[in-house]
Amino acid sequence: MKSPVAALFANTPESLGWEDGGGLPAPLEREIRAIYRRSPLYTRRFPLHAEPLQWSCYREIPVLTKQEIVRHGHSAFFSDYAEIERGFVQKKYEYEHTSGTTSGPMTVVMEDGWWNAQTRRAYLAHPRLAQYVDRPYRKCVLAPVGCSSNLCPYEDHPFPHRYFDGTVYLNLSSDPFAFPEAEWDRIVLELQAVKPQVIEGEPVYLSLLARALQRRRVQMASIETVILTYGKASRQHSRRIAEAFPGAMQVDLYGSTEAGYLFVGDAFADNLRAVEGNAFLELTPWREGAEEVFQINVTTRDREAMPLLRYHTGDIVRRTPTGFRILGREKDLLFRPDGAVVSAFEIDAALSDDFACWHWSLVQGSDQRWEFQYVADGVAPEAMAGPLAGVLGSDVRVALFRRKFIQPAASGKFALLKPLAR
Repeated sequence: MKSPVAALFANTPESLGWEDGGGLPAPLEREIRAIYRRSPLYTRRFPLHAEPLQWSCYREIPVLTKQEIVRHGHSAFFSDYAEIERGFVQKKYEYEHTSGTTSGPMTVVMEDGWWNAQTRRAYLAHPRLAQYVDRPYRKCVLAPVGCSSNLCPYEDHPFPHRYFDGTVYLNLSSDPFAFPEAEWDRIVLELQAVKPQVIEGEPVYLSLLARALQRRRVQMASIETVILTYGKASRQHSRRIAEAFPGAMQVDLYGSTEAGYLFVGDAFADNLRAVEGNAFLELTPWREGAEEVFQINVTTRDREAMPLLRYHTGDIVRRTPTGFRILGREKDLLFRPDGAVVSAFEIDAALSDDFACWHWSLVQGSDQRWEFQYVADGVAPEAMAGPLAGVLGSDVRVALFRRKFIQPAASGKFALLKPLAR
């Protein structure tokens, strides 16, 4: 996992190519040199010497943030952006917009075929998904409405025109958290027509789809695999999805538009592993007292357009005996005074066994007051407020509020925990 003089990585030692001595592993140094050749932005930020790189030099390379990419603009990654614009016309490059955690949209330029290639590598890294590589299969996708249109085409096109290489994109321009029943009728009908083997989606949206299927008394026996991506899942979402698609295996696939897929594993099994062929995943300790909890800095592999070097994703992971667990966005986690990190995992454990909901969100109103907002067919037991408060800290009060729906952020994604900004 690590060298005595090195940074810590989620990649296996075999993937990194560890060697004796104080220098960087050869695959990592080659990638860094290639990134410097391709993107002049990095040389302007921190010039590199020609001698072999040492870990001390690596650690001096400034971490790249989303805010910095937005501030410089995507064109700063290229020596001659006119060549990239010609590439757009010739279909050699494409661009996507992602909001993520930034206040403004971030434009991501990618070479043609990169998204499909890194997705293929992510599938090959998981035994369940590997069976779908390089063979025809049927798949449906229910993505956040803020997902960029080329990757997730959700425009108001008729059904046949949202069918690409065996994949149907179910989204239209409506907001899924407030779909009218006629829209769910359409989505359920398309699912029945396609009979997909795989369904991929944002966990909250898939949970709401499960509710739509239940209300219509529709079962989808064709679905073998559910891919949870785009957002952080709760066990509540997982259970509702399992009820709608009994017997289907749930796989957790984590990544981003700008960095690609980085971790894959069985959902809620704490066995996420790095997608070795897509990136080097540097782990930096998050906070003092939070053992085995890390921030992620990503260095992409074999990217030509907008390669990322020590890119700070804003996500937090916990290392477990069997792999990793994604805790979520740093801004969506609670760090208690005693050093404990509270994520959706701890909240799930505090919910009553007899409680079931389609979605929930914990919103902090003040230092000692939180609201547990939930979407459910029944009312949550008041006794559940005590265990929730106990997880959040001492002298904390939690009020339970049943909601008709919970609105996502402008990006179309949901935050399960919403602590006050510090």
